[in-house]
Amino acid sequence: MIKLYDNGVYLVNGTDIIEDSQDASLIIAKKTGKEDISKDSAKKGTMAYNILKNHNTSNNMDNLEIKFDKLISHDITYVGILQTARASGLEKFPIPYVLTNCHNSLCAVGGTINEDDHMFGLTCSKKYGGIYVPAHQAVIHQYAREMMAEGGAMILGSDSHTRYGALGTMAMGEGGPELVKQLLEKTYDIPMPKVVGVYLTGEPRKGVGPQDVALAIIKAVFENGYVNNKVMEFVGDGIKNLSMDYRIGIDVMTTETTCLSSIWVTDDAVKDYYQIHNRSESFKELSPEQVTYYDGMVYVDLSLIKPMIAMPFHPSNAYTIDELNANLYEILDDVEKKALISLDNNEINYSLTDKIRNGKLYVEQGSIAGCAGGSFENICYAADILNNNYIGTDEFTLSVYPASQPIFMELVNNGAIAKLTAAGATIRTAFCGPCFGAGDTPANNELSIRHTTRNFPNREGSKITNGQIASVALMDARSIAATAANKGYLTSAEDIDVNFGKLKYFYDSRIYDNRVFDGWGKAEPSTEIKKGPGIVDWPEMSELTDDLILKVVSVIHDPVTTTDELIPSGETSSYRSNPLGLAEYTLSRKDPAYVGRAKEIQKAEKSRIAGEDIVATVPELEKIYNVLEKSFTIDRKNTQIGSTIYAVKPGDGSAREQAASCQKVLGGFANIAKEYATKRYRSNLINWGMIPFIYDQEIPFENGDYIFIKDIKEAVKDNKPKVQAYIVNKDMKEFTLEIGQLTEDERQIILKGCLINYYKD
Repeated sequence: MIKLYDNGVYLVNGTDIIEDSQDASLIIAKKTGKEDISKDSAKKGTMAYNILKNHNTSNNMDNLEIKFDKLISHDITYVGILQTARASGLEKFPIPYVLTNCHNSLCAVGGTINEDDHMFGLTCSKKYGGIYVPAHQAVIHQYAREMMAEGGAMILGSDSHTRYGALGTMAMGEGGPELVKQLLEKTYDIPMPKVVGVYLTGEPRKGVGPQDVALAIIKAVFENGYVNNKVMEFVGDGIKNLSMDYRIGIDVMTTETTCLSSIWVTDDAVKDYYQIHNRSESFKELSPEQVTYYDGMVYVDLSLIKPMIAMPFHPSNAYTIDELNANLYEILDDVEKKALISLDNNEINYSLTDKIRNGKLYVEQGSIAGCAGGSFENICYAADILNNNYIGTDEFTLSVYPASQPIFMELVNNGAIAKLTAAGATIRTAFCGPCFGAGDTPANNELSIRHTTRNFPNREGSKITNGQIASVALMDARSIAATAANKGYLTSAEDIDVNFGKLKYFYDSRIYDNRVFDGWGKAEPSTEIKKGPGIVDWPEMSELTDDLILKVVSVIHDPVTTTDELIPSGETSSYRSNPLGLAEYTLSRKDPAYVGRAKEIQKAEKSRIAGEDIVATVPELEKIYNVLEKSFTIDRKNTQIGSTIYAVKPGDGSAREQAASCQKVLGGFANIAKEYATKRYRSNLINWGMIPFIYDQEIPFENGDYIFIKDIKEAVKDNKPKVQAYIVNKDMKEFTLEIGQLTEDERQIILKGCLINYYKD
């Protein structure tokens, strides 16, 4: 089904895979007649290399300084981005910047907060020359596909699922500060990423959808890090057998592999997509060169992939539905055992085996939604399966969210909405809520099957601190519809007798023409920005001092810590424009005592800055100072005091910067980790002036310990990769922390205390 090559490979003529070996050059010469192909030159043959080259401003392809063509954000992230950019000197948007409203669409929590954010976004679009997409018009990534993607272009978005590779656009999801840099006409600085080929061959079986293919790939590459921070380049003879919605559905899920970005070969199907959306000029033919070298290869035989299900609590925890149904008790028992690690709370009574009824797995909820599930094709095929069927009158419910109003309009016109409604499904507007816990939260202990992007713990909206737990399993829309037709009993779409209709999509441009505000290139500097009372400026942040005292205020031993666990998604979404209010939720689902501990030590730093008696504020520091002063000369008034957390592998999942900024607002100055799950989380730490320390051994400190780092400012300034640290309350036990390589800008940002300070100066 899926093969991972152990070494790099050459792709010749777009079809022949030749493993890197001593004989590779001879084989290539026989196939091409070229005898002078080197590995270095073949690496330049990837689509990714050429797009990155065209956007690099450094004149050095080893260390890239990228300027993007366009930017996009949604209403959980754009307020913070705009506040940061404005504080840093923003005058107007230098490139098209689209603000969508698909996350905080509902004004249901916090009074007027969400709609205040929307008016802030609209008036900023007028003032600075942006594009504003009102609520319920489109989810962020569907709008980008329909209106922003271009062949050979690059788009940066403040959402991790910013992926438009199937349309020939290299897109990346990052934390908000990286968009701020682009708004200030700075660059996105990264080493040249490795590129891994994904060779698709064959044709999918009937009933197998894009989510099935995506989950199979994620299962194969996530845990081993095969594509971590690399570009996935999709090639192969199987691409021609996939519709555009199918390709897009696979592509959007590449985020869950932890890759950096993606790009696909483009063909007539892509050309037709642009033509349908009245943007023929945006098409560009892309393909690898005759001889191309990839740093790895994922070989996917589409014909062997069966309907899949990703069990809680990660998209990589995937099985075929047939395998699950044949081994229910064994697999569900294994999921329950893994859940004890993820939930880290023995008081929660978590069970899936109680969902087995008459030897079958019963689920209580289904949802087809968002940038992954809400496509025209997915919903049409779900409607075909449910035509003349009904979902029943028991617990099971089904909700369907078309990804944009143009898609919704066409589903009305072709009768799919009528079929789904008659079957008992409810139809909603374009909204990302089910993906992150702001809509369709299941009842306690329920199991939901969803064609969405993620199924992390509590991401669906339950609150473990309130004793609640629910589960999400990811599936394709086809098998969700099959399960719905079977009234909630888990069913593979391959087991349903259905005739899928022939699809034809008609795009109605009037929907956006009549509602979307397009101010690109027409900035109105005199516009007064509407700023509701819930929109709060960032607090002042001090520069890094010569030495640093850190108190460990949380230690997390989970194998992976997601950004949802660092800062919860659903219930906090209405507070994303209030840094102080949002920070109260930091680690609330993983370590509820964190905020109190962080605030307690932050009092010392506030006293230091104010010139007050630090020890009077936090008496326990007298002992720490006394121990330190036996070995070092300490300037108490000029030594920062903050907090740090330890996590094994933090930052998997969302790009949201608040996972880092909330820690900084509470006085955090560093993270310590064995490794960082994603490049974007590490970047978020740096952009908020937090040092991303690495310690890859068993940690010598505990929660509550104090750590002293001498000459940290000098180490960052001189780009020293390692520093000596001391556990103060353990007889000055010494250990080494690794900083890793930082760019010049990253060093300056940390020294200044945060990105805002850096640009202010």
